Amino acid sequence: MLTQHLSHPCQPAVSHSMSTMNPKASSGGEEEASAMRNKTLGESVCSGKVERGQAILVAYLIATLELTFFFMQTGVMPYLAKSLGLDSVGLGYLQTTFGVLQLVGGPVFGRFADQFGARAALILSCASGSAFFLLTSISTSIPLLFLSRLPAVFMHGLPGAQKLITDLTTPSQRTDALGKLGLCFGIGIIIGSALGGILSTKFGIFVPAYVGLVGNLINTMIAMVCIPLQAKPKSDHHVSEHSTSQSGNMFSIREILRLMKFPGVMEVFIVKVFAGLPVGLFLIMFSIISMDFFGLEAVESGYLMSYFGVLQMVVQGLVTGKLTNHCTERTLLRLSVFIFAGVGLGMALMRTVWHYCIVAVPMVFAFGTLGTITDSILTKAVPSSDTGTMLGICASVQPLTQTVGPTIGGVLYKHFGVSSFGYLQLIVNIGLFVYLLKSKIPLREMKSQ
Repeated sequence: MLTQHLSHPCQPAVSHSMSTMNPKASSGGEEEASAMRNKTLGESVCSGKVERGQAILVAYLIATLELTFFFMQTGVMPYLAKSLGLDSVGLGYLQTTFGVLQLVGGPVFGRFADQFGARAALILSCASGSAFFLLTSISTSIPLLFLSRLPAVFMHGLPGAQKLITDLTTPSQRTDALGKLGLCFGIGIIIGSALGGILSTKFGIFVPAYVGLVGNLINTMIAMVCIPLQAKPKSDHHVSEHSTSQSGNMFSIREILRLMKFPGVMEVFIVKVFAGLPVGLFLIMFSIISMDFFGLEAVESGYLMSYFGVLQMVVQGLVTGKLTNHCTERTLLRLSVFIFAGVGLGMALMRTVWHYCIVAVPMVFAFGTLGTITDSILTKAVPSSDTGTMLGICASVQPLTQTVGPTIGGVLYKHFGVSSFGYLQLIVNIGLFVYLLKSKIPLREMKSQ
């Protein structure tokens, strides 16, 4: 208001006269105007930070709810499939179908997020989840049950939340912010597993699907109302628009694979895929191993799942963020691979479920740290206009394990026993650790502020 008043075209003579007669008053007015501008700018920056912080909290909320509904359905699905007459082999095919759809959909979902924004991507994921639970709730036959898996191709709430967080944080803040999604994951495992069992036991096998349907519709509304239309800073937005105009088809395999050519991306992605692959195969077979090798009942397996959830919350929600304040990403990458090698040795020697509970602590730490650090490194290694696609590619690692896991894991367990997973984990990660020590992968060496 003051600057507009001083520069008003109807008052130049008066202003000049005042300036001539009293220079100190003029100088004081300029200082006051400057102070007001600085105050306004400061309030604008503060407001922007608050809005970004609120949007990130909404991303955590959406991820927590979506993971809760997912694990609620995962625990009930074997019983639903059995009630429809599907045997263990058929259940394996159902899980493989889900894995293949997630594997194919991950990079495409990431490209969609890059072209249309994190808000649109999260809305798509939540809406797909609604369709998924709707079809599941009316699955009265095996063909309908397989059909209900189709929306899973775009059910990528976690990568969607990662994309939003990546857009709203600086590179130095990214690792800590992404690591806190592990807290959401742990909450989802604990609440979802327990809630699915309670609802299906007390109210019926389809009730978890009804709850998941309503919950995902609410999630969709939250994403539409509470997430800003354009999350990226304006400077990144212009770059994103320019890149999108040249990026071609959203389904282009060439454009997706193009990201692997950026310095350090292929090397880090190889580490991400293979470091946890043997443990991933073990976890795929765990339902069988828990019965045959550890002799656990269903209730005890549920307790063990809750234990993993608590570990996940503590490690990724608290420990990983603290470490990023003191260690570079290169150091944490090497540390997680080294610990993974130790986990392999522990798995090779374990004989009881108590041994496994001890091994699970460094296992969850290595899994959480490796996943968070590699996601952070890879999103920094590509242009900001391609972070969604990169996160989509990263999200395809787990579905890839789910797809090949039952076959490879079954062969290892049947012919070589449980210890074979540990020895394979040890050998693979020793090789990767030596590779990381000798190679000069270009990384942005920075710590969280």
